[in-house]
Amino acid sequence: MYKWECLVCGFFYDEALGRPEDGIAAGTRWEDVPQDWYCPECGVGKADFEMVRLPLKAEVPQAAAPSEPVVILGSGLAGYTVARELRKLDAVTPIMIVTRDGGEFYSKPALSNACQSGRLPDQLVTSDAAHMAVQLNATIITHTQVERIDVDAQCIYLAGKAQRYGALVLALGADPRRPSLKGDGADALITVNDLDDYRHLHQQIGQASRIAILGGGLIGCEFANDLCHAGHEIIIVDRATWPLSRLLPEQAGEEMANALHAIGVRLELGNGPVAVHRSANGLELQLADERVLEVDYVLSAIGLQPRVELARTAGLTVEAGIVTDAHLRTSASNVYALGDCAQVHGLLLPYVMPIMLQARALAQTLAGQPTAVAYPAMPVTIKTSVLPTVVASPLDDQGLWSTELLSRCDKGIAAVRSLYHDRDSRVQGFVLMGAATQQKAELLSALPAWR
Repeated sequence: MYKWECLVCGFFYDEALGRPEDGIAAGTRWEDVPQDWYCPECGVGKADFEMVRLPLKAEVPQAAAPSEPVVILGSGLAGYTVARELRKLDAVTPIMIVTRDGGEFYSKPALSNACQSGRLPDQLVTSDAAHMAVQLNATIITHTQVERIDVDAQCIYLAGKAQRYGALVLALGADPRRPSLKGDGADALITVNDLDDYRHLHQQIGQASRIAILGGGLIGCEFANDLCHAGHEIIIVDRATWPLSRLLPEQAGEEMANALHAIGVRLELGNGPVAVHRSANGLELQLADERVLEVDYVLSAIGLQPRVELARTAGLTVEAGIVTDAHLRTSASNVYALGDCAQVHGLLLPYVMPIMLQARALAQTLAGQPTAVAYPAMPVTIKTSVLPTVVASPLDDQGLWSTELLSRCDKGIAAVRSLYHDRDSRVQGFVLMGAATQQKAELLSALPAWR
């Protein structure tokens, strides 16, 4: 019996336990798991799993314990993955994790598809902070804000007390961007970016609520798909003229619009919000064309803003995110950054796969083997069950997209393939929708590495 790890989100399939909730009995070996099975946390297929050989304790290098710990700020995927990967290489170095939330380990991608499956917030939690502390042999300090960082003294301040570090890892994440809207209801906007946000959403929305979603990007479309299937009346509002406009070419975007419309999602595209007013029946969302939508809730999903203020006040170089080189090193000695807060080697990549790759490279560096992060072509899975979609974005915008409708089933769901060709007619990116997602492995193998 073996365990298989999802390379994208870190979920484990244990052959001994199986996956009974997916109809996979205990003892089912990996080769017997159906080929169309997907990771329950992030939605990728079997091709994105690898077998994990768990080392005996004697096989874990016993490094000499330094006088100061590796301190990780943040307990999201980035922070916990760095700690986990470091522990594979070094069983002795003290690790301290400081987090402003409860320190629960959960799959953030699952937040946008949990409603239709009826999963309660606590059911998304894989391990609480106490269990994570045992698993990682780490000290985890929850519900605590770091007041400041002194990079010269190599310490952080918690409740006025200094805590020294040997290495500091900034895994601070990002905050949801909030639109600038007029009206007395602008403060009623809901955002969902972490488990506490999802708890708030779950407590607020009632049965068959009318929900306007601001933003037709990845998160907006996933929530629209999820909440619509959960029985809510959904309206997507976006200034773009097709959904997922930053990821999909127009024809593919129109197929996503058709698929969402088919399940009852209303799309107000090419039309932005300007104000939110409270009313006797809920909220009134005023659009740029002066029409008013009557809804119960407004969910904002217009993107993320990296958390950089702590780094900025410490004197670190900050641009769109905390600036690092390919080794995840910031402008201060022994301070590193990764994940949604980091601009790594010029790129902001707020997706699961790059975070996993960054964490593995950084763990090697922290264990004494300086390692630059290397990115292969990295597809993004869009978890819209009405039209599953995989996107491998090209690195430049000098080429052309060509889109082909491969088939359409009786329910109107399309199989779509879009290919991005550069000036030399080489395929540099793709979009696969519906049944065409089965071509992912073949196309991905032909794409060049990012860097």
